[in-house]
Amino acid sequence: MDYSNMSIRQIAALINNDWSNVNFAAQPYLKAMFALDTVKDNYYCDTGESVVAYFLCNARSWKGDVAREIKKELNKRIK
Repeated sequence: MDYSNMSIRQIAALINNDWSNVNFAAQPYLKAMFALDTVKDNYYCDTGESVVAYFLCNARSWKGDVAREIKKELNKRIK
């Protein structure tokens, strides 16, 4: 699947559907991602880039093909 044209909130919805037991440390960042269109947006005082970066740091327990592809896409966006 091509995730490159999806907004961060659309990707967050896919994550939410795929990851049945979201890690407690990743949950607030995933929730914040629902408020972002791009990593250039802000979530209160946090940048979208930092929200996505912190999500990725706390999403190491999320495994599988979808997880691998989405993490790759999110990493591309914050670099």
